[in-house]
Amino acid sequence: MFLTNVLLKRKAKSRFIMVLMESLVSGHQFNWIRERLADKAELVRFDPYIQQESVYKEKKKIKSMKF
Repeated sequence: MFLTNVLLKRKAKSRFIMVLMESLVSGHQFNWIRERLADKAELVRFDPYIQQESVYKEKKKIKSMKF
């Protein structure tokens, strides 16, 4: 076994992560998959509790995703 193989042998991080998104208006939550290196997600989406579009912000990371 070569020395470079020993030094470079480490676990690769996944490219995507699953995050919990929460509505700022009603507290409705759903899961969203985004790239690991991207900024924290913030999007406008339909909120079923208030029957209108609402702003959702990323609350926390749930798990890593491998595709």
